[in-house]
Amino acid sequence: MLAIAGVAGNGQGELFDALSGEYPVISDDVILIADKPVSTRGINARRLMGAGFVPEERHGHAAVSALSLSDNLILARSQSDRRAFLGGGPLGLIRQDAVKKAAKRISTAMDVRKSGENPPAGSLSGGNLQKFIVGRELDRQPMVLIVNQPTWGVDAGAASRIRQALVDLAKSGSAVLVISQDLDEIFEVATEIAVISEGRLSDIYPASDLSREKIGLLMGGMYGKTETAETAHAH
Repeated sequence: MLAIAGVAGNGQGELFDALSGEYPVISDDVILIADKPVSTRGINARRLMGAGFVPEERHGHAAVSALSLSDNLILARSQSDRRAFLGGGPLGLIRQDAVKKAAKRISTAMDVRKSGENPPAGSLSGGNLQKFIVGRELDRQPMVLIVNQPTWGVDAGAASRIRQALVDLAKSGSAVLVISQDLDEIFEVATEIAVISEGRLSDIYPASDLSREKIGLLMGGMYGKTETAETAHAH
C-alpha cells in the first residue's frame, strides 16, 4: 500500500481529482490503470476498469446527505453495477431489492451503526457514514482504490475499522493509494510512502526507511528527483 503524506494545501486534493477523473488531464498516457492510459477518461470509465475512489469530503461529494444510503449507492455505482442494480429495457428501472441488499451487506461488513434499515446519509455520524462510503467501494473488490483522508474527523473505533479494511484489501492483491495528513495512520497502513510538497511528489520510499524527521524534511521540499502530481501513476 502506498501512502502519500503532506501538509494540507500542497496539492492532495488536486492529485486525487486527477487520479479519479474529476480533473481533466490533456495527455492520455499520464495516468495508467493496469498499464492502460486513462488520463482523458472520466470517473465511470475508470470504475469500469476496476478502480474505486473515496474523496475527502463526505457530505456533498462522497454522499448526498438528504438521500438514503441505498440511493447514494445507486449514484456511486449505477454504471459499474448496472446489470445488478438496473433492469433491462429502455427505462432501466432500478432493482430496489438488489440495491437494498447491497447496502445492507456493506453496513454489516463495515459495522455501520444507523437508526433504521435505510436512513438518509446525513443522519449517520461522521464515522459511520465514512465506514459506509469506504465499504461501498470495498464491496466491489476494486483492482485499484484511491482514498483521500480516509479517517479524517472520525472516532478511533471507526478509524481502526477503516484502516484494517484498507490493509486487508491491499493484502488481497489490490493496489491501494492513501492520501493522508495523519502520520500515525500512514505508518500504520503503508508499505511505501511518498510525500507531496507544493504540488510535487518525492521519490517513493519503503515505509521502513522513513522516520518522522525524514518525512518532515520531504514536506519542506528537501527531496531529490521529483515528479509533478499530474504525472503520478496508479498501478
